Amino acid sequence: MSIKVGQLSQAARLALRDEFTRSTNRLLFDVPKVELHVHIEGTLTPALRWKLAQRHGLKIQLGDNPREFSSLADLEDAHDSIPVTFFQGYYSGFEVLRTREDFFELAMSYFERAAAMNVRYCEPFFDAQGHTRRGVAWSDMMEGFREAQQKAARELNVCTSWTMCFLRDSSPESAMEHYGAALAYKDMIVGFGLDSNEYNRPPRLFAEVFALARKDGFRVTAHCDVGQRDTHDNIRQVAAEIGADRIDHGLNAADRPELVALVAQRGLGLTLCPWAYLRRETFASIGERMRALIEAGIRVCVSCDSPVYTDSAWIVHNLLLTQRMCGFTDEEMVGIVRGSVGMIWAPEEVKRRILDEIDTFMDNRK
Repeated sequence: MSIKVGQLSQAARLALRDEFTRSTNRLLFDVPKVELHVHIEGTLTPALRWKLAQRHGLKIQLGDNPREFSSLADLEDAHDSIPVTFFQGYYSGFEVLRTREDFFELAMSYFERAAAMNVRYCEPFFDAQGHTRRGVAWSDMMEGFREAQQKAARELNVCTSWTMCFLRDSSPESAMEHYGAALAYKDMIVGFGLDSNEYNRPPRLFAEVFALARKDGFRVTAHCDVGQRDTHDNIRQVAAEIGADRIDHGLNAADRPELVALVAQRGLGLTLCPWAYLRRETFASIGERMRALIEAGIRVCVSCDSPVYTDSAWIVHNLLLTQRMCGFTDEEMVGIVRGSVGMIWAPEEVKRRILDEIDTFMDNRK
């Protein structure tokens, strides 16, 4: 389809998604890949939300108000048409997640879809505070995730480590409390991040808990959302003060040469989710910034963020969008995929195995 330089309407985004879904260029579908920015709660499909709501006898809530849905088809139609903010849609889905079985099914649903798109390794985010404050037991949440993690590795060839995010619109004290509780699952959790509403919540508020996490051997990342009022200073704080190992989003670093230099100097990778930016940014500006960062030698991992709330665009849609926006060749896109493997928080042998599989895959295409 022809793309104009401005922001895309929802109808235009859905048409583009469908075009990419039908694409006959299978390279980006089939190449082995990794995904480092996906919120597991953001993969709660309408079908699974419907199933879990029926299981628990709940009214489904989209946004602020519960309403009656007569069928799954009714819910799916509403999912695309009810005007809600991202956070309203995202957090309203938490209500159906209550038991170990629910968390297992949530994670397994994503792993199955990831496997179908040849994702070999992922580090999903989860928002523990969004569940414990509803009375969910840590054991139900984490053991459900563990069961899915083990089954995915055993049956789907998808290996996983978990990244627990602190909610930045909650208190640093709550973050510290949840960090302490999470240590019981340090065999599953590889790192800690920072997400949710950034407004007036700079990363330095959480410097103490991140310092403790680094001291204890965990990896650290934080969201620097695109187009936020303080995003440039947030990027600087994450890179220079928090001492992060990665930055989630961080696209606005491209606006300022000193931030590009800082990110490059520290060797930080960015997890970019271009489909999530389409509602606020122009098609051209996203592509220009992504290309500038990549050409500056900064590694990026193109990922899907919370696909159910971003037009059901998954990792492959985001990769195809990146190629379209930036004008990259197939070879350049494979180079980006290869570079993202170096960003994973996994042993070197895991990285080597994935890189070898990519090389074998490309050799077989010749």
